[in-house]
Amino acid sequence: MRAAPAAPPAFPELSTRQRVLAFATMCVGMFIALLDIQIVSASLADIGGGLSAGADETAWVQTSYLIAEIIVIPLSGWLSRVMSTRWLFAASAIGFTAASLLCGLAWDINSMIAFRALQGFLGGSMIPLVFTSAFFYFQGHQRVLAAATVGALASLAPTLGPTIGGWITSSYSWHWLFFVNLVPGTFVAIVVPMMVKIDRPDPALLRGADYPGMLLLALALGCLEYTLEEGPRYGWMGDEVIRTTAVVAAVAGIGFIWRSLSYAHPVVDLRALKQRNFALGCFFSFVTGIGLFATIYLTPVFLARVRGFSALDIGLAIFSTGLFQILAIPFYTMLARRIDLRWLMMFGLACFTLSMWNFTPITHDWGWRELLLPQALRGFSQQFAVAPVVTLTLGSLAPERLKLASGLFNLMRNLGGAIGIAVCGTILNDRTNLHFLRLAEHLDAGNEAMLEMLRNGAGHLQGMGIAPGAAEGGSLRSLARLVMREAQTQACADAFFVIMLCLLTATLMVPLMRRVAPPKAPSPDAH
Repeated sequence: MRAAPAAPPAFPELSTRQRVLAFATMCVGMFIALLDIQIVSASLADIGGGLSAGADETAWVQTSYLIAEIIVIPLSGWLSRVMSTRWLFAASAIGFTAASLLCGLAWDINSMIAFRALQGFLGGSMIPLVFTSAFFYFQGHQRVLAAATVGALASLAPTLGPTIGGWITSSYSWHWLFFVNLVPGTFVAIVVPMMVKIDRPDPALLRGADYPGMLLLALALGCLEYTLEEGPRYGWMGDEVIRTTAVVAAVAGIGFIWRSLSYAHPVVDLRALKQRNFALGCFFSFVTGIGLFATIYLTPVFLARVRGFSALDIGLAIFSTGLFQILAIPFYTMLARRIDLRWLMMFGLACFTLSMWNFTPITHDWGWRELLLPQALRGFSQQFAVAPVVTLTLGSLAPERLKLASGLFNLMRNLGGAIGIAVCGTILNDRTNLHFLRLAEHLDAGNEAMLEMLRNGAGHLQGMGIAPGAAEGGSLRSLARLVMREAQTQACADAFFVIMLCLLTATLMVPLMRRVAPPKAPSPDAH
């Protein structure tokens, strides 16, 4: 009888210091990939001005990155089995760094959009790989700490994005939003191949892979992301292109689900959703994605449109969120050793909900002082809301399912963010118009305060040498701007209220999760 081929030799056991260094290096890669989602958000006007592009075109600097990243994230599990975690992460870091350089050198808006899409696609794989690596490298209480670190970075990076981006643009130029990735990207690309040795590549998986499933997944997610990003701007189904992409996303999505459930070796493990904790964890990841990304979108929009803040001023105004999340890390780590993670998550979601409630009284004169308390509460609660989900969701899966399921878990967070931003954009558009009309109903000839304001405004303009007719028109325009400012402020309050309802729903569902006790010794599947 022919002898079976010998198994490849196991990797040498790493010391605790080596494991921490390898994991920390991967965390750097994940952080810069997540940071770049929002690092441009406060500087889009500067990028558009530098590339001679309009607001609609410039919005694609962010949209193209999101579409590409959201496509590759669920594919990362299969890619890591083909290439190994080590080489996929290194290739992602190299590609992300090269694409960042190209973004900084972009010569027009079309080249920028193309390079941003490339940057998102090449760097997206680094995000879920860190989640799975945390469960390989660490056990017991160390695993809880690693999951807390990953959860903190996953929510901290997009939170700090506008702050860092605004400071870089104001201090240097928008080009450095991308050049800043070169040093950490190169560091990751060099260190990961030397330190990260988790699994071995299996090129044989290329034969018989679920290529139709990959195509359906890319079509569904790409078209869905486009629909969500551009829908609020073009009136949703009133636009032919939006209708087309929505139909394609729905058809491809249904086809992908059917393919994944019927094919023996699907590219994404949807069958993991049969496991209660994983299904609920994906839901919580989706809702926290709404909370994270939608609030990061709303606050800069309010500060730019209503207060007229610059990119740097916006970054400084929302900096407190990231600061208080960092301060929450040691508290969470200490409590996670003593308290059931489900109740810590429930506490975090409840505080996150309360922070959204504190945003709802927002007025047109809110600045960093008024935003400090709700943002501090949001930052503190994010650590308790996000970190436990990682352990409770992925810690309940068998090691052989972890890679394919981790991509789906991370996808849900980004998908929640995309849907949250789209819904908030629609709320801002529709509710601003509604509030404007309701406010305008009270501005009639019987409103003495309004008439007095118009007379004073016209008198002031006439005093500056402006003709009486033009002065009256200028006073009316000032009134219209004032009404629009108040309408926009009230629409922002409505959007925060909707986010609050989503988080409240998630808070009430936490008791459905089963407890996951971290193993006290390495599992027999560990290398």
